[in-house]
Amino acid sequence: MTVPAEHIALSVLDLAPIAPGQSARDSFAASVALAQTAEKHGYRRVWYAEHHNMASIASSATSILIGHVAGQTSTIRLGAGGIMLPNHAPLTIAEQFGTLATMYPDRIDLGLGRAPGSDQVTMRAMRRDAQSSDQFPEDVLELQGYLRGESRVPGVQAVPGAGTDVPLYILGSSLFGAQLAAAFGLPYAFASHFSPDALHEAVAIYRRDFTPSRQLAEPHVIAGVNVIAADDRADAQQQFITTRRARVRGMLSRGPGGGSVAGPATEYSDEEIDQFLTTPNGRGIANMMKYTVAGTPDDVRDYLEAFAVSAQADELIIGFQSQNIADRLRSVELTANAMLGVAA
Repeated sequence: MTVPAEHIALSVLDLAPIAPGQSARDSFAASVALAQTAEKHGYRRVWYAEHHNMASIASSATSILIGHVAGQTSTIRLGAGGIMLPNHAPLTIAEQFGTLATMYPDRIDLGLGRAPGSDQVTMRAMRRDAQSSDQFPEDVLELQGYLRGESRVPGVQAVPGAGTDVPLYILGSSLFGAQLAAAFGLPYAFASHFSPDALHEAVAIYRRDFTPSRQLAEPHVIAGVNVIAADDRADAQQQFITTRRARVRGMLSRGPGGGSVAGPATEYSDEEIDQFLTTPNGRGIANMMKYTVAGTPDDVRDYLEAFAVSAQADELIIGFQSQNIADRLRSVELTANAMLGVAA
């Protein structure tokens, strides 16, 4: 059994990757082009993830990037996938996203996670308390109160923010997020594009335990998946090999703290990377991209239709993984043509 492609909502996850030899400014230009292409071809939303101290990712100041892209698009929804809420005061996030929602009404989403978005050393540099994630459920409710204009802190309002009611989404890669999203009656997005193992159990728990809320009457599941679409299957598969090597190379090149790059991206040859992928640790890293399709538009459609059924997903959020921005944009177009019937 599959879900017809036209019934599956498609969205985009953009990490604002910094390609070798390029700058963060180049990355931001690519993010604008990606969002404009997604808007043109019928995607529902684009989300940007908060990461810190990673030389290959430029989305650390997530709300600023959202505003930059929103000013150069017209209709597509934009948001955070996600803001790592324990890194911030809920009032600060309410003000930031309340400002965005005031500038760009009915276009802003706020996905929330509880991880640090980096390593332990960087977490300390951000002045984040090691126990701050324990307060995540309370922080979500405090944030929601600010955005609804129903503050849980007497005498404190989010300005801007109060009354914007920016929709919240719970992000996760474990059972905790599924349980929280179900209890709060919020949409749930699972990070299966890089942490696939608990996908099916988490979604089953969320759907089983979902409680309707003011924001959401029925459960809504978003599942992450990686896509490389090309006119030629061999080209798509070669792009995937290049992408996977780059991911492994970046992970191997990080220093002891886990977040900063200790050596140049070319420290390991392709042959060394391929050999590493045959080891237990290498296979573990490769498993992070378990839910990936690389092929022609027909290949992509068949895979995504089956994946949506397997994941019980109402919406797929796609990480377009081509290293080259021109290839990434073409992949966006071809996937839309295959899934949404939009001409590429």
